[in-house]
Amino acid sequence: MKKIIFLILVTTFLVGCKSNPATKLDMKSEIALKGNWTVTKVFYPGSDYIKVTSFDIADSQCFVGSQWKFVSNNNTGEMKLNNSSCTSFDSKITWFINKEGNVVMKFLSEGIKAKHTVSGYVLKVANSTANSFQLIDEINVGNKPTEVVYQFSRM
Repeated sequence: MKKIIFLILVTTFLVGCKSNPATKLDMKSEIALKGNWTVTKVFYPGSDYIKVTSFDIADSQCFVGSQWKFVSNNNTGEMKLNNSSCTSFDSKITWFINKEGNVVMKFLSEGIKAKHTVSGYVLKVANSTANSFQLIDEINVGNKPTEVVYQFSRM
């Protein structure tokens, strides 16, 4: 009887701890993004005529020149907007790359932990090299899906 109860407990534990395939991490890609980066360009169709607010923070062009730090061993980091023609902004972030190649990222408010931050962003990672990569955010402009591309270069 003790063996049966033990087997049930072990089976329950193993099934309960099995990771969800949708949330598995792409550690290799995360390590590739480790370090300090700057956004060198933000572009999307109609960017000369349409203003887009990125991440509910500022105009997308304010992100040009922003500095980002990605720490891969604990999936934290920070970003700073420092464009002289825009309001400055800085925030700690938490992030990871899932198996689909998407960055899942949250901007953290001062004193609030990531688990208590309910909103976040999912962006595609593209064209990743040792010194550059792109994050692509799909937004809706005039009921039409539009990709906003953030070009990052290693500092």
